[in-house]
Amino acid sequence: MFSWRGRNIIFVGFMGTGKSLVASRLAKRLGRRFVDTDACIEREAAMSIAQIFATEGETAFRQRERHAIARACQAKEMVIATGGGAIADRENARTMQASGPVICLTARPEVILQRVQGDTTRPLLQGPNPLEKIQQLLADRAEAYARADITIDTSSLGPDAVVEATLTALTQADSTV
Repeated sequence: MFSWRGRNIIFVGFMGTGKSLVASRLAKRLGRRFVDTDACIEREAAMSIAQIFATEGETAFRQRERHAIARACQAKEMVIATGGGAIADRENARTMQASGPVICLTARPEVILQRVQGDTTRPLLQGPNPLEKIQQLLADRAEAYARADITIDTSSLGPDAVVEATLTALTQADSTV
């Protein structure tokens, strides 16, 4: 499979699956630095992702995202959380895969809706039927999410259990190298 020691660990997956929370807890547990690429984009743009979408559009956001991921992946032994659509960009996918193991966090659409419902900072879910939009985006991104080295369903797991599942999966993959 792969070795993750000395390399970055990158989290991908749909919004509301726990990428940022799990990645930050895993980083603390491993004594590594944590970076959230969405937070980097917001800091550099001096505006929220929702504002970037509204003022610059999704294409401009995706360019900013590509730059943030490239920069984060240049570092070593980081734990990186990416935005929900990041891996759908093939350049991002190549960059992440070259940097370390890619872990996709998933959840059932109903669970995702419950976790993000009422969050107006999610520009892709604004509209009349957010569950339908979640299902559509998940279907659109299924092939991209399948590129991950490890997939963990967080639907019925708390953040600490996801951290444990991640460590177990990484250790198992490392032992097969």
